[in-house]
Amino acid sequence: MTLSKRTTNGAIAGGIASLVWAVTEPLDKPVFNCEYSDVELLGKAVTRGRLWPIAGLVQHLLNGALFGAVYANVAPKTPVPAPLRGLAAGMTEHLASWPAVGLADRFHPARDELVKLSGNRNAFAQATWRHLLFGGVLGAVEAKLNKSGASA
Repeated sequence: MTLSKRTTNGAIAGGIASLVWAVTEPLDKPVFNCEYSDVELLGKAVTRGRLWPIAGLVQHLLNGALFGAVYANVAPKTPVPAPLRGLAAGMTEHLASWPAVGLADRFHPARDELVKLSGNRNAFAQATWRHLLFGGVLGAVEAKLNKSGASA
Protein backbone atom coordinates (compact mmCIF):
# COMPACT_ATOMS: atom_id res chain seq x y z
CA MET A 1 0.00 0.00 0.00
CA THR A 2 1.30 3.43 -0.86
CA LEU A 3 2.03 6.00 1.80
CA SER A 4 -0.57 8.35 0.32
CA LYS A 5 -3.28 5.67 0.37
CA ARG A 6 -2.45 4.75 3.99
CA THR A 7 -2.48 8.44 4.94
CA THR A 8 -5.79 9.10 3.16
CA ASN A 9 -7.40 6.09 4.83
CA GLY A 10 -6.13 7.30 8.18
CA ALA A 11 -7.59 10.75 7.56
CA ILE A 12 -10.95 9.20 6.66
CA ALA A 13 -10.86 7.06 9.81
CA GLY A 14 -9.97 10.08 11.93
CA GLY A 15 -12.79 12.11 10.42
CA ILE A 16 -15.27 9.32 11.11
CA ALA A 17 -14.01 8.95 14.68
CA SER A 18 -14.33 12.72 15.22
CA LEU A 19 -17.86 12.67 13.85
CA VAL A 20 -18.82 9.86 16.24
CA TRP A 21 -17.35 11.91 19.10
CA ALA A 22 -19.29 15.03 18.07
CA VAL A 23 -22.58 13.18 17.63
CA THR A 24 -22.29 11.55 21.05
CA GLU A 25 -21.34 14.71 22.98
CA PRO A 26 -24.97 15.56 23.85
CA LEU A 27 -25.52 11.98 25.04
CA ASP A 28 -22.62 11.88 27.50
CA LYS A 29 -23.25 15.29 29.09
CA PRO A 30 -25.92 13.99 31.52
CA VAL A 31 -23.88 10.86 32.24
CA PHE A 32 -20.89 12.93 33.39
CA ASN A 33 -22.99 15.83 34.72
CA CYS A 34 -20.87 18.18 32.65
CA GLU A 35 -21.70 20.47 29.73
CA TYR A 36 -18.16 20.47 28.29
CA SER A 37 -18.05 20.34 24.49
CA ASP A 38 -15.01 20.25 22.23
CA VAL A 39 -17.17 21.42 19.33
CA GLU A 40 -18.22 24.47 21.35
CA LEU A 41 -14.67 25.14 22.53
CA LEU A 42 -13.37 25.08 18.95
CA GLY A 43 -16.29 26.89 17.34
CA LYS A 44 -16.44 29.74 19.81
CA ALA A 45 -12.72 30.28 19.39
CA VAL A 46 -13.38 31.55 15.86
CA THR A 47 -16.91 32.97 16.02
CA ARG A 48 -19.33 33.94 18.72
CA GLY A 49 -22.22 34.12 16.27
CA ARG A 50 -24.86 31.55 15.52
CA LEU A 51 -22.53 29.60 13.21
CA TRP A 52 -20.16 28.47 15.99
CA PRO A 53 -21.55 24.89 15.92
CA ILE A 54 -20.66 24.54 12.23
CA ALA A 55 -17.26 26.16 12.70
CA GLY A 56 -16.57 23.92 15.69
CA LEU A 57 -17.65 20.75 13.91
CA VAL A 58 -15.52 21.54 10.85
CA GLN A 59 -12.47 22.17 13.05
CA HIS A 60 -13.16 19.03 15.07
CA LEU A 61 -13.41 16.90 11.91
CA LEU A 62 -10.25 18.43 10.46
CA ASN A 63 -8.36 17.81 13.72
CA GLY A 64 -9.53 14.20 13.71
CA ALA A 65 -8.56 13.72 10.08
CA LEU A 66 -5.10 15.13 10.69
CA PHE A 67 -4.66 12.95 13.78
CA GLY A 68 -5.87 9.92 11.82
CA ALA A 69 -3.47 10.59 8.95
CA VAL A 70 -0.53 10.67 11.33
CA TYR A 71 -1.87 7.70 13.29
CA ALA A 72 -2.13 5.52 10.17
CA ASN A 73 1.57 5.97 9.48
CA VAL A 74 2.84 5.70 13.06
CA ALA A 75 0.59 3.01 14.57
CA PRO A 76 1.96 0.03 12.60
CA LYS A 77 5.44 0.84 13.90
CA THR A 78 4.43 0.96 17.57
CA PRO A 79 4.96 -1.94 19.99
CA VAL A 80 1.28 -1.85 21.01
CA PRO A 81 -0.97 -4.80 20.00
CA ALA A 82 -3.13 -3.83 17.01
CA PRO A 83 -6.50 -3.92 18.83
CA LEU A 84 -5.20 -1.48 21.44
CA ARG A 85 -3.40 0.99 19.16
CA GLY A 86 -6.31 3.35 18.62
CA LEU A 87 -7.19 3.36 22.31
CA ALA A 88 -3.57 4.02 23.23
CA ALA A 89 -3.34 6.85 20.69
CA GLY A 90 -6.53 8.47 21.95
CA MET A 91 -5.41 8.28 25.57
CA THR A 92 -1.92 9.55 24.74
CA GLU A 93 -3.39 12.60 23.02
CA HIS A 94 -5.80 13.18 25.92
CA LEU A 95 -3.18 12.94 28.66
CA ALA A 96 -0.68 15.03 26.69
CA SER A 97 -3.13 17.83 25.89
CA TRP A 98 -5.22 18.01 29.08
CA PRO A 99 -2.68 20.12 31.02
CA ALA A 100 -3.31 22.91 28.48
CA VAL A 101 -6.96 23.32 29.55
CA GLY A 102 -5.87 26.05 31.92
CA LEU A 103 -4.99 28.13 28.89
CA ALA A 104 -8.55 27.82 27.59
CA ASP A 105 -9.93 28.78 31.00
CA ARG A 106 -7.71 31.84 31.01
CA PHE A 107 -7.43 33.02 27.40
CA HIS A 108 -10.28 31.57 25.28
CA PRO A 109 -12.35 34.41 23.77
CA ALA A 110 -15.57 32.79 25.07
CA ARG A 111 -14.14 31.63 28.41
CA ASP A 112 -17.04 33.15 30.34
CA GLU A 113 -19.51 31.00 28.35
CA LEU A 114 -17.59 27.72 28.60
CA VAL A 115 -17.29 25.10 31.30
CA LYS A 116 -14.19 25.68 33.42
CA LEU A 117 -11.90 22.72 32.78
CA SER A 118 -9.00 23.15 35.20
CA GLY A 119 -9.57 20.95 38.22
CA ASN A 120 -12.92 19.75 36.85
CA ARG A 121 -12.97 16.01 37.50
CA ASN A 122 -16.22 15.49 35.63
CA ALA A 123 -14.81 17.19 32.53
CA PHE A 124 -11.62 15.14 32.79
CA ALA A 125 -13.62 11.89 33.05
CA GLN A 126 -15.83 13.00 30.15
CA ALA A 127 -12.80 13.84 28.00
CA THR A 128 -11.25 10.48 28.93
CA TRP A 129 -14.36 8.65 27.73
CA ARG A 130 -14.47 10.70 24.52
CA HIS A 131 -10.81 10.02 23.74
CA LEU A 132 -11.34 6.29 24.35
CA LEU A 133 -14.35 6.37 22.02
CA PHE A 134 -12.41 8.33 19.40
CA GLY A 135 -9.40 6.02 19.67
CA GLY A 136 -11.49 2.86 19.47
CA VAL A 137 -13.35 4.04 16.37
CA LEU A 138 -10.15 5.39 14.80
CA GLY A 139 -8.26 2.14 15.38
CA ALA A 140 -11.07 -0.08 14.09
CA VAL A 141 -11.90 1.97 11.00
CA GLU A 142 -8.27 2.62 10.05
CA ALA A 143 -7.41 -1.08 10.38
CA LYS A 144 -10.38 -2.02 8.21
CA LEU A 145 -9.62 0.58 5.53
CA ASN A 146 -5.91 -0.10 5.34
CA LYS A 147 -6.30 -3.87 5.51
CA SER A 148 -8.83 -3.88 2.68
CA GLY A 149 -6.71 -1.37 0.76
CA ALA A 150 -3.63 -3.57 1.14
CA SER A 151 -5.36 -6.60 -0.32
CA ALA A 152 -6.93 -4.76 -3.22
